[in-house]
Amino acid sequence: MFRSRHESSGRRRASGLSASCSFAAAATAALALFLTGCVEGPLPAPVRRTGDPIVDGNAELAAAPVKDRVLWDYRIAASALRAGKYDEAKAKLDDAITRMGGIIANDESAKKARSLFSNESDKTFIGEPYERAMAFYYRGLLYWRDGEPDNARACFRSAQFIDGAAVQENYRGDYVLFDYLDGLASAKLSDDGSDAFARAQTLAKHDLPAYDKDANVLCFVEFGQGPRKYAAGQYGEELKFRAQQSRIRSARLIVGDQTANFTPWDNLSYQAITRGDRVMDHILGNKAVFKQGAEAAGDLALVGAAIAADNIYKEPRRVPPQVGPAGRPIPQRPEVEKNYDAENAAIALGVIGLIGKVAASATTPRADTRAWENLPQYLSFSALKLPAGSYPATLQFVDAQGEPVADLTRRFTLTVNDPAHDTVVILSELKR
Repeated sequence: MFRSRHESSGRRRASGLSASCSFAAAATAALALFLTGCVEGPLPAPVRRTGDPIVDGNAELAAAPVKDRVLWDYRIAASALRAGKYDEAKAKLDDAITRMGGIIANDESAKKARSLFSNESDKTFIGEPYERAMAFYYRGLLYWRDGEPDNARACFRSAQFIDGAAVQENYRGDYVLFDYLDGLASAKLSDDGSDAFARAQTLAKHDLPAYDKDANVLCFVEFGQGPRKYAAGQYGEELKFRAQQSRIRSARLIVGDQTANFTPWDNLSYQAITRGDRVMDHILGNKAVFKQGAEAAGDLALVGAAIAADNIYKEPRRVPPQVGPAGRPIPQRPEVEKNYDAENAAIALGVIGLIGKVAASATTPRADTRAWENLPQYLSFSALKLPAGSYPATLQFVDAQGEPVADLTRRFTLTVNDPAHDTVVILSELKR
């Protein structure tokens, strides 16, 4: 069957219109997806500050979205621990650990945050491995303080396990203190803690004290400011850590005629940036690569659309001159033929370019910089043997020159109620 030129052109136009509508529909859907993701709810009312980190923290917790609850549990627990409000610290750590376990097992927000069009900060916060490990460490100290070294040991083992876990590989946890306390708790429980001690000694940079089951005053000291998170890279897709060297390099506790010295056993800044003994950059590379690819594809498609648009109209076809009366030529306007294929290509490439640009804009590779901000940099430990009684004690924090920092020196009373049970003392340079 033969078709006229006009019938063929009409079919081409209809085909082009159908294709254009399909691409336009896709672009509209992509744009709607992007705009929907930009809609935010009303901001919560600001919390009125009292200056008390526990009161203010609980107010923030009450106003915070569910995804930030564990973060505020962490922060409040550390402040409560340093203020001697141990019941408050236990309640917050128990809540955080319970939620952490459920989130790790099945967290829809974490799955959503792993998609290309979701912010990492939209996921439920449980923290980096060093943050999760510290939650178990602090809870272990409180269990020991309550006379439950078996539960304390379970917490220290959990902390070491969390440190060794990674998304793609498994690394052996390398906290000195966690292994050491694992073995010490075992020794106190009349179990064999030699393997844990050996692991700790292998990791340590100094000779560790042998276990003394009769040492009944367990002193835990922390100092320095813990690591800070920040976003780096072209799109802020790299999660990195900033560690400021602490002016405090050690501490000493003077109780009567006994002196306990505290040098760093573990460094949380080091733990933040390593897995095992390998330094790592936390990069959300899949999202960054997609954003670059989508932008490049969008740019390329738009350039192609511009080129195709220039070719919509073909070169004018010269019409042979006609001769009028008296043999005079009659001017003829050149016929311009429209290139429907080029028109359809221009529309299609333009829509594809729009989709690419919308997709690139909707992709949010920025790293999650929410952080447990009141963690220390260094952890240390020492044990004393004291009979029942109250003792005046002095805690000094020592700088790089070996001199006590006067404004940080603290004096307090250390009380041993029952020498048959361990007295746990938790001391920190940090006030909040």
